[in-house]
Amino acid sequence: MTTRTVQELQVAVSQLSAHELARFRAWFEEFEAKIWDEQFEEDVKSGKLDHLAEQAIADLRAGNCREL
Repeated sequence: MTTRTVQELQVAVSQLSAHELARFRAWFEEFEAKIWDEQFEEDVKSGKLDHLAEQAIADLRAGNCREL
């Protein structure tokens, strides 16, 4: 994506009515959440988060956790 494209998007979004902006915001939140979920799943499958799980288990076993 070019800087020009980003600028065009910024102009287009700035010209939306309040109702259109609310619809766009809702769509974008869903869009961003989907991308985040896909990346998270990929990271889990590839083992990138294993060290975090291992540390959490170690903390639990060491008694470093409490009820929320």
